[in-house]
Amino acid sequence: MPKEKQKLTKDKDFERVFKSGRAAYAPFLLLKYLKNKIGITRFGIIVSAKVSKKAVLRNLAKRRIREILRLNKEKIKKGFDIIIVVSPKIISQSGEILKYQEIEKTLLNLLKKADLL
Repeated sequence: MPKEKQKLTKDKDFERVFKSGRAAYAPFLLLKYLKNKIGITRFGIIVSAKVSKKAVLRNLAKRRIREILRLNKEKIKKGFDIIIVVSPKIISQSGEILKYQEIEKTLLNLLKKADLL
């Protein structure tokens, strides 16, 4: 499956998931998800400037989440549009992004909680 097909890119898709989708919460992540009609699971990751003014840190958070999703995509149920919204709590007191293992544990628990794993 081409990577482009696995990404949520259109505003109307994001709107539809935010408006009609269900939600699951964790300390630094919000998961919004909605069943789609195309049979493949697509992801959108949102890391706003409220998380950090530094694009380097925002991009690092996105890269870590994308890698976790890539490694676990076979376990995730098919046919959903999933949006992951990152909150500022992902930045530790020292100004660094939380460790990969912490993000992975939280994200996988969140997917289980939403019954997507």
